[in-house]
Amino acid sequence: MENNLEFRYIRYCTRYKVLPVPAISDSLTKADNQRSRKRRSSLKVELDQLKDADYLPLIDLINAMCSSDLDAINICNESPCIIDENQTFSLMCAANQKLHAVCLHDLPFTKHFLRDMFRSGLSCRVLKLSTSSLHKLEMVGNFKKLRKLNLDFCTSLTTIQKDPFSQMPNLMHLSMCETRLSNLWTTTAALSKLPSLIELRFQNCLCCQDTGPCPAYSGNDSGFHVSKNNYHAQETSQDFLVLEDSSPNYEDQFESLDVHSSELQRLSLLDLSSNSPDYLIKELPSMIQSKELQVKSSEQGFGQETQEIDHSEDFKSTTQRKYISHHPSPLCFEKHYREFILSSLPQLLVLDNLPVGTKERKIARVIYSKHFEYLPYKRQQEVSVPRILHHRELASRALPCRIPSVSRKSSVHQRSFSKSLLAAKLGASPWPQLHRISEISSFKNEESKIFRPRQFEYHPSNSSLMAFGTLDGEVVVINHENQKQVAYMPNFGASTSILGLCWLKKHPSKVLVGSDNGLLRLYDINDASSKGSDSYHQRANSITFDSFEQLTSVHINSTDELCVVSGCTKNVAMYDMGTGKRFELFNNLHQEPINVAKFANHSPFMFATSSFDRKVKMWDLRQGMIRPCYSAISSRGNVMACFSPDDHYLLVSAVDNEVKQLLAADGRLNIDFGIASSGSSHNYTRSYYMNGGDYIISGSSDEHVVRVCCAQTGRRLRDVHFEGRVSDKSMFVQSLRSDPFREFNMSILASYGQSNSKCEIIKVNLLASNEDGENDVQLQRSCSSFSLGG
Repeated sequence: MENNLEFRYIRYCTRYKVLPVPAISDSLTKADNQRSRKRRSSLKVELDQLKDADYLPLIDLINAMCSSDLDAINICNESPCIIDENQTFSLMCAANQKLHAVCLHDLPFTKHFLRDMFRSGLSCRVLKLSTSSLHKLEMVGNFKKLRKLNLDFCTSLTTIQKDPFSQMPNLMHLSMCETRLSNLWTTTAALSKLPSLIELRFQNCLCCQDTGPCPAYSGNDSGFHVSKNNYHAQETSQDFLVLEDSSPNYEDQFESLDVHSSELQRLSLLDLSSNSPDYLIKELPSMIQSKELQVKSSEQGFGQETQEIDHSEDFKSTTQRKYISHHPSPLCFEKHYREFILSSLPQLLVLDNLPVGTKERKIARVIYSKHFEYLPYKRQQEVSVPRILHHRELASRALPCRIPSVSRKSSVHQRSFSKSLLAAKLGASPWPQLHRISEISSFKNEESKIFRPRQFEYHPSNSSLMAFGTLDGEVVVINHENQKQVAYMPNFGASTSILGLCWLKKHPSKVLVGSDNGLLRLYDINDASSKGSDSYHQRANSITFDSFEQLTSVHINSTDELCVVSGCTKNVAMYDMGTGKRFELFNNLHQEPINVAKFANHSPFMFATSSFDRKVKMWDLRQGMIRPCYSAISSRGNVMACFSPDDHYLLVSAVDNEVKQLLAADGRLNIDFGIASSGSSHNYTRSYYMNGGDYIISGSSDEHVVRVCCAQTGRRLRDVHFEGRVSDKSMFVQSLRSDPFREFNMSILASYGQSNSKCEIIKVNLLASNEDGENDVQLQRSCSSFSLGG
C-alpha cells in the first residue's frame, strides 16, 4: 500500500489540508495499474483542473518519487485558464527528469515565465506552446532530449535569435504555423543549427492537424510512398504521442520518399510552393521540359557535380492534386518559399506535411539558383576572411620583388580581392547590425535633442556627414559616426515638412532644401556651425529660391548649375543655382503628378521624371522639352526613378514593389526584380543603388523589410527586417539610402504605422553581426505623405 501512488498522493493532500484532485487520482490509479502489469506508466497533469492550493501536495509527491515509480509525466491544459506561473514552473522543475510532454495552449504567460522556462530548459521530449505572449524565440537552456517542438499559433512570434536551437541536438520535428515569422534568411540560418531536423512546418495541409506526412499525399495515388514505420507513434494519453525511433539513420527511414519523374509532375512542385498557379504553370514547365536544364550546384555552394533533369510529359495535364495551405506564417507567401527552404535545409524529409522527394529537391535547387544569391559577387562557397588573406599572402610571396605599377589589370584584381573579402564577411551572419540615430548631441554641448526626421541624404564627399530635414521644417547636419550635431538650421516661415534635400558637389558645404509648402532655400553649413543657429536666417549666405507649389523633390545637376523641382503637379521647374531664380516652367509633362525628377550623375542636361500616370520619361534639355527622348510604362503608378552611378541604367520603382531596371539609353527593360506585391495600393516603393551600382535596395511604406538584390542578375541576396521598440508598434520604410562610402551599408527612414509623426533613422551594416556592437533588434501608413518624394 505504501508504494501505491494514489495513496501517497492522498497522504500529501491530507498534510496540506486540501481535497485530492479527481483527475490526478484517476491518472495515478491508471499509472499504478500500468506499473503492476510492467507496462510504461505515465501521469497526466491537467493545469485547468488545479487550484492554487493543489500544487504543493503534487509537487511533494513528484519530488519524493523514485525512478521506478513512474516512467513519464505529461503536463497540459485542456481549456484556457489562469495559472499560477510560479507554482507551474516549480511543478515542471520537480517533474523535469520524468517529463515527456508539455502542452500548454492559449495561456496568458508573462514574458518572465517564458524567459525562465527557455533559459533553464526542460527534459521533455515533446513541447507544445501556443500563446500571444511569445515575441522572440530564445530557447538557450538545455533541451537536449527534445524531439518535437510545436509553436503553432504563437501569433506574436516575429523574431528568431541567432542561436535559439543550440541546445537541441535531437530535435526532429518543428512546427510554427500561424506565427509572424517573415524573414527566410534569418529563419533558415537558425534552423540550420538543428542537426537532426527532418520535418518542418510553417503551414499545414488542410487535412493535417499534427506533424507527419499527409496521408493524402503519401498513398500510391499521389506517387509518394511513405512507410508507416517512418513515424512510430504510441498513444499514452489523449493528445500525447511518444515518438520511438526505430533507427538513428533518418535517411534510411525515408529512403522510400524518392519520386519518379511522372510522379513529381502528378504532384506539381508548383502546387507545393506558395506562388500563384499562373506563375507556377508558366515558369516551371519550360524549365522541366528544356534540355538545357542543368544544375551547376557549385555556383551556389551546394556541391560540385552537375545534375541534369529531363521531363517529357505535359506538366499541366498531369497535375491532379492541389495543396491547400492552412494557418500559414507570412514567410509562406514569399516567392519560391518552398524551394528556398529545401535548398537551405537539405536534410528535411517533410515540409508543411508534404514529403520531399529527390527529384523535387533537385528542381528546388534549380529554382533557387535562378532567383537567389547564395553569396554576393558570385562566390561559390563560404570562406573566411583569414583564409582569403592567407591565400593572398602566399600568392604575393611567389611573385618577384619589384615596385608595383598602377595598371588597369592590377586595379581590377584589387577590386576582385575587395569583393572576395566583402562576400566572406557578408556570409558570416544573416543578422546584420542595426543602429538607431535618434538622440543627437549638440555641437554646443547642450542636452541631446530628439528630432522627427522626414528626409535625409548622405554627404557626397565627406563620409561622416549626413543631413536630414524634419517634420517641423528644421535642417540638421550630423556626424552619423558619433551622433554629434554639426549644424542646425531652424525652420523658415510656417512650420512645414522637409521633403527635398540635395548636397552640392562642387560646393560641399552647401545643401539645397525644399519643403512641402513650396519654399526652397540654399544653406551653407559653415555659417550655421560657426556662430550657432539663432541668427542664421539673418546671414547673407542663406539664399531663398522662388517657390514651387506642392513640392515633393529637388535635384541638382552634375555641374551645380541647374536644379529641377517636381511636386504634386504635372509640371517641373528649372532653377538657376547661382541666383535662385526659376527660369523655366515645363507644363503638363505627364498626365498625373510627378513625384520625383532626377538628373543624371554625369550629364548636366539629361534628367528623368517619374509620375503616378505609370510613365517614366527621359528628357534632354539640349533637344528642347517638346517631347521626351523616350517613355517607359509601369503597371502601377511610379513612385520614383534614379540613375545608376555610371548612368547606364535607370532604376524605376512603382507602387507595391514593382521594381525594374531599364537601359538608360533607350528605356528597354533590363531586369524585372520580381518582388512580390502586397496587394496594397498605398504601398509606395522606393529603390536605390548600393555598392557602386552592384546591388539595389528596395523598401515600401506598408512593409517593415528592405530587400537587397543583385543589379546584374536580379537575384535576391538578403532581406533586412526590423520591428518597433514595443512589440505591437510596427514601423515601415518611408525612405532609404545606401552609404556611398561603405559597401553593404545603408540607412532607413522608418515611420511608425499609427502616424508618420514618429520617425527614426536606422543605420544598417550588413557586414557586421548584431553581436559586434550595439544592435537595436527592436526596430520596426496610413498617411498620404508616404507617397511624396524620394
